[in-house]
Amino acid sequence: MSPADRNIISELKSKFGESVMLYEQKTKDETPTVWTDKNSLFTLLKFLKYEVTLPYKMLYDLTGIDERTRTKRDGQPASDFSVVYHLTSFERNQDIRIKVALKNNDVNIPSITTIWESANWYEREAFDMFGINFTGHPGLTRILMPKTWKGHPLRKEHHARATEQDPFVLTDILREEEDANLKFNPEEYGLDTKSEDTDFMFLNVGPQHPGTHGLLRLIVQLNGEDIVNIIPDIGFHHRGAEKMGERQSWHTFIPYTDRIDYLSGVMNNLAYLLSVEKLAGIEIPDRAQVIRIMMSELFRIASHLVWLGTFAQDMGQMSPVFYAFNDRERIFDIVAAITGGRMHPSWFRIGGVAHDLPDGWDKLMQDFVNYLPERLREFDNIILKNRILKARTVGIGVYTTREAIEWGITGSGLRATGYDWDYRKKRPYSGIDRFEFDIPLGKNGDCYDRALVRMEEMRQSLRIIKQCIKNMPAGHYKSDHPLAIPPRKDKTMTDIETLITHFVGVSWGPVIPAGEAMVPIEAAKGSNGYYLISDGSTSSYRSRIRTPSFPHMQMLPFITKGYTIPDLLAILGAMDFVLADLDR
Repeated sequence: MSPADRNIISELKSKFGESVMLYEQKTKDETPTVWTDKNSLFTLLKFLKYEVTLPYKMLYDLTGIDERTRTKRDGQPASDFSVVYHLTSFERNQDIRIKVALKNNDVNIPSITTIWESANWYEREAFDMFGINFTGHPGLTRILMPKTWKGHPLRKEHHARATEQDPFVLTDILREEEDANLKFNPEEYGLDTKSEDTDFMFLNVGPQHPGTHGLLRLIVQLNGEDIVNIIPDIGFHHRGAEKMGERQSWHTFIPYTDRIDYLSGVMNNLAYLLSVEKLAGIEIPDRAQVIRIMMSELFRIASHLVWLGTFAQDMGQMSPVFYAFNDRERIFDIVAAITGGRMHPSWFRIGGVAHDLPDGWDKLMQDFVNYLPERLREFDNIILKNRILKARTVGIGVYTTREAIEWGITGSGLRATGYDWDYRKKRPYSGIDRFEFDIPLGKNGDCYDRALVRMEEMRQSLRIIKQCIKNMPAGHYKSDHPLAIPPRKDKTMTDIETLITHFVGVSWGPVIPAGEAMVPIEAAKGSNGYYLISDGSTSSYRSRIRTPSFPHMQMLPFITKGYTIPDLLAILGAMDFVLADLDR
């Protein structure tokens, strides 16, 4: 733990003493982690946000843990459930983790929605998944599961597969009940149906609408053409990814991560594996680190190209989406040549990558980085300089840096406000600090600036890829650590012990040492992090996936009030969300 980390612990002890600081927990990621009493939680969090020097302004994540079957607690306070708060201080460049223990007969805890706006959805999710009751929450209802769902899916006793329950039968009574629950009742959400001088209209945008880019339902309250409020109805893409993480081995869960932000390919693997490797104490060879960075930046460009084409389409331009997807196909040709896969290559492994780069990889990469700059200049001219697109995006969907941090906005959305924060620079991972690149910034925090930032990010990703091509280190593509799964092929063919390790590791999965870790990365849409807990087993005890799309979508009602439906589509397009990233 660094001196700065020790400093915040000392500040808390000096301010509150042992009555509030119940226990200081050591974690594999060395994030300061303290347990407190739920009666002291509100005071402690307000102090961290408003009063401490260099405060923790962002609620990065909030989640729960079912502790009842966990065996390796290492002196942590006894609890049946725990609630975990991850806070970020940008001034300190530091996180802190606050935990609260709950008993099975009392799963009530105060809501912190009056401290952070972004806590609303996170608390609803913890209620939905674990049945934790946040007292004082303005509308504690399910958020990812249907209203009629029985039980709380991330509790340990809840089934994970359909084969573990009776066959589903849609009776007439059940159909009527489900249909009734789909009907929108404004009073349930505290929405007025009329004002003094007008009746409000409620409009469904989605769940089948081109502007929602998938199954997303937005219930829009309108006063004439002006948006009064929006109720996002999410969860249509929820597939229980975190539950799957508790059933799969550490190794076999890798392909599931590809399907979270399904446009970002191996970048999903990277966020997951950095946390696994932190738990296991695995050091990654230089060659593997550079390969990971090169492939991640290639997928950043691929993701941004999809965003660019569909954003232009949302604004009424038809041709750019075909041009952008054509260039994305060029990227997939390279990905297929290197990994054997395309959109979901699942190519990164614990300890490195699946195999070494093939002959000719450098020519494929070089041809692409030579080709794309001119193409990006064309996109600038036909899309971003288009006067209609500028008229529809400049000054639309504006928010400030303070508001972005309050709502948990990261990535391009935060940098578009002019705030210089990128995890690749602030908390370098996988050797990214050895590369030269700039962080594009906006000025106004509107839809147009978010577009400008992403366009320049593609150019900066090209700079990084060029350096990878020029300076690719020699050496191994995977660690020699015994928990690296599977071991390198050259060793399995000559060493019987390694062959046995390969068989056991792939069949049963590696046993990752007990502990907790999360290593956030700068993903294509913002900060992505896997908060992983190992109980010293072949699978994760708790796999929490913190995605950027979840807090970004929660901010939608705040940044659309007073605008119109066409503006809503511009704001949605500039947000660059993926629904599997939102719903998991």
